[in-house]
Amino acid sequence: MSKKQRVKMRKKSEKNVLLIVADQWRGDHLPSGWGGDIELPNLSRLAGEGALFSRHYCNASPCGPARMSILTGQYPMNHRVVQNGIPLRDGKTNLALELRKHGMLTGLVGYTSWIPDPHSNSPKDPRFSMFGANMPGFVPVRSFEEPEFEPYFGYLRQKGYDLPADPFEIWDGTVTEQGIQASPIRPEHSDTVWMTDAAIDFIHSRQDQPWSLFLGYWKPHPPLSAPEPYHRFADPMEMAAPFRASSKEEEAAGHPILTHMISRVEAGETLQGAEGLAADLSLSAIRNARAVYRGLMRELDDNIGRLMSCLEECGLKEDTLVIFTSDHGEMLGDHFQFGKESYFEGAFHVPMIVRDPRPSANATRGQVLQSFTEHVDIMPTILEYTGAPVPRQCDGHSLNALLSGQASKVRDQAFMEVDFRDLRTGSHQALGIDADYCGASIVRGERFKYVHFAAFEPLLFDLEADPHETRNCAGDPDKREEVIASMSVMLDWKIANADQTLTAVSSSKNGLVGWPNTKAPLNEDLGPETASFLSILHG
Repeated sequence: MSKKQRVKMRKKSEKNVLLIVADQWRGDHLPSGWGGDIELPNLSRLAGEGALFSRHYCNASPCGPARMSILTGQYPMNHRVVQNGIPLRDGKTNLALELRKHGMLTGLVGYTSWIPDPHSNSPKDPRFSMFGANMPGFVPVRSFEEPEFEPYFGYLRQKGYDLPADPFEIWDGTVTEQGIQASPIRPEHSDTVWMTDAAIDFIHSRQDQPWSLFLGYWKPHPPLSAPEPYHRFADPMEMAAPFRASSKEEEAAGHPILTHMISRVEAGETLQGAEGLAADLSLSAIRNARAVYRGLMRELDDNIGRLMSCLEECGLKEDTLVIFTSDHGEMLGDHFQFGKESYFEGAFHVPMIVRDPRPSANATRGQVLQSFTEHVDIMPTILEYTGAPVPRQCDGHSLNALLSGQASKVRDQAFMEVDFRDLRTGSHQALGIDADYCGASIVRGERFKYVHFAAFEPLLFDLEADPHETRNCAGDPDKREEVIASMSVMLDWKIANADQTLTAVSSSKNGLVGWPNTKAPLNEDLGPETASFLSILHG
């Protein structure tokens, strides 16, 4: 069989997946004409050819918990990676492992923020000195795993850069209260280009075989330093001022957790080399940071354009499901906060665009879909697209029915979780509570958003009257019923979504009833005995 015949056969029967996950891209920063005001022509084109999900939410923050929800399809209450650096226990499947079972190789460019289970690994394993290692099942193409992003910094040294002892210091002072300078790294050597080059090489190398690629970009994650010409993409004077109280003391009085976060996040975590607290950054510094944040988005957009051109040149565009999203958002100075460890919309609302090339998705092509969707829906959507079974482990739902116009929603609310413990520094001890009481669950509905803390009073925001979440109305007498209703919805969610991996399986006098691996009823290919068990289980 000739190569031409092999390519022709593959195009008739195989499907590819490109999952692009930016880092720290908040959901209100969208292309012009799609709910935002940023000139992002390639994402705009992607939305026009697919569908933009305007109310998409990450299930957790920061990076590690968020990425575990994407890659396991589980809520944090089930995967239990509640903070960066916390391991994922053995026995969990993931997107790459499931696609591998289906005969599809899954490449990795970037990072997954996964840490192995210490039960089955030596405490001396060097991966326990990292913020993230390569997740099982993925084939590393170009890894960007931490602690020090060594592969990328090694690449820069090979290109002749004289990096400081702490390579991150190369970005010191490029964005300050006084102004913005370009990153000292030339645009052709930026981490975004470095990763895109690897993704393009991977796509070219897999032309004759089905493939899936997880492309985890680092940007627009800090340090906020953009290469030429992207550092000049946005005018700081045109940036909106942050939404916040008149002083950080007034803001911090809103809740003990907010007090804690405002008092501990350092400015240097956002603007490399800056000193003091992020809450004390001036309005000029915030506007400069916001401008460079947009510049990094434009750089990403240009590189996404390169990826889409590659798919077209290789004749793969109509065989490839493309999903663009972000692991979590960014506060950008709102509520005197930078970063993502928060309970506000800026930390959890993220963009998502899905370009499904199948004719069944024509019904929603070019539309903005307003159903609540979540990161846990991504894995089932990809598996359904490829024809692979969705494991019972998954808490989310395939979005195929939304994309095909057969459904208008998959849920009535979005559910999120956040944990404020910090086992590395012990900073959570300032809260005066045990680490296991540092968690909070969030339900975001059409009008109200409810935040339930394990150790503190709850929050309720009326998003219709108060879209920027400036006033907690949980204690208002006329909102008591809404608080109770939100608590009820949250409890229902907890009960219905507690780990279900084996709840569809039971022993019986006839042996095993049910099957643990698939969320939906299995087909006849698994044999008459399994089909009989499933008929009993599903009535």
